[in-house]
Amino acid sequence: MSNHDNHPTSQLPDYITSAKPLGAEARAPWYKNVAPTYAGIFLWFVFWQDAVKSDGLGGALSQGLGVALLGLVLAAAICHFLFYLVPGLLGMKTGLPLYIVGTSTFGTQGGLIMPGFLMGILQFGWLGVNAFASSLALSAVIPIKAEILMVVWGFLAAFVGLKGIQYVAKVSTYLPLIPLIILVLMLFKTLGTVGSFEPQTIIDAHRTVLPNAPAALSAFGVIAFLLTYVVGFFATAGAAGVDIAMSSRNESDVKKGGLVGIALATLVTAGISALVVAGVFGSKELSAQAVAAAQAAAENKDQFLLRSTNMISVVMGSGLGKWLLFALAVAAFPSACFSALIAANSFKTTMPKVNPFLSVGIGATVSVILAVTGLAGKVVPVFVIIGASFGPICGAMMVDYLLAGQKWSGPRAGFNPAGWIAWALGFIVGILPNLGCNVPAAPVAAFIVGAVVYWICAKSGMMSAVVPLPAANTPANK
Repeated sequence: MSNHDNHPTSQLPDYITSAKPLGAEARAPWYKNVAPTYAGIFLWFVFWQDAVKSDGLGGALSQGLGVALLGLVLAAAICHFLFYLVPGLLGMKTGLPLYIVGTSTFGTQGGLIMPGFLMGILQFGWLGVNAFASSLALSAVIPIKAEILMVVWGFLAAFVGLKGIQYVAKVSTYLPLIPLIILVLMLFKTLGTVGSFEPQTIIDAHRTVLPNAPAALSAFGVIAFLLTYVVGFFATAGAAGVDIAMSSRNESDVKKGGLVGIALATLVTAGISALVVAGVFGSKELSAQAVAAAQAAAENKDQFLLRSTNMISVVMGSGLGKWLLFALAVAAFPSACFSALIAANSFKTTMPKVNPFLSVGIGATVSVILAVTGLAGKVVPVFVIIGASFGPICGAMMVDYLLAGQKWSGPRAGFNPAGWIAWALGFIVGILPNLGCNVPAAPVAAFIVGAVVYWICAKSGMMSAVVPLPAANTPANK
């Protein structure tokens, strides 16, 4: 690494020199910031409803409940220790946001694009997924076509994210309790038959509904699917740990917040979802009702038996079930607004001369198109894209942090070659499943490639020089 003295602070863009580290007075304990923020992400029903839905007869329950739960434990550990912990520690130690901290990995010019602009772009993918799933749930109660609701939902969330997030934030403190209550109710109703669950039961039921479904996954295939699903879902939130944990007081807060808000929340939400589906198919009566409902479904028959939200009407009754789905959709609205807010902040930083109403409006239009066409409903390919994009970012950031002596090295000049090469190679590996190539646990593979390539490039001298920060912008690096 080159000497700081050769690179005056005049080389730093305004977006870096204008950033001030968050002070001690703005810090709070883990249970007031990190844990509830992340728990709210995992309580989103779009995440946990498909926890056992995979290609193959019986989905992720084809090898039994134990294998599925083992896959979730491994996924939860990877999310916390590999994808979140280093970004969280960097946020806490510097008090600076992701688009600043990322400049040590991707450079002062490159950091605007990666992870700054990319984070904003991908938020519109999340907005599309949110609009699609929520509108389908709403249309079961409101006599309006789901596609019309998707348009309204997407643009309304974008508008609120731009202008009224302070009001949504007040409500969103309590709305995540709705999916938690529904999960607990479902578990209470089905827990008694979980012990009777046999994988062959759900395999046979799946074959009845879909005679041409692919063969059941192996135990390795189930675990690889769950790693792809959970880690791919979490990847952007892992990098956002810089922003989320920025207000933490110390390392203990960062770690406790992640263990509770990420690892435990993953197991609670996705774990209960898996238990509910297993409980339904551990009961002859409920499993027969689920098969009949799936056969009567006009579309998405491949998803019906394996999607835990479809089991709500089976377990709770069709009348109450519709209203519970309605409640889940309402509870998802704040997360749609937050996606728009993150995108707006990203665009304001990376494209300060562009009116955010224009940039966010274009992004929201893309979100609505993804929702209306149904592309946003194919969540696993979406999660693969997200994992491929942010897996190598998290991997490279981790190695950069370790090489700097477990602290932030500071911004690097221009485009840091090591970061960009690591990201490009990691992204290629991570995106292969969407191109028809089988890469088990692709988001994890993308992380590993990003980390290894960054280390090799760093050791080969392919790092641009660190540019010193002005005294007013320099974090304590505690």
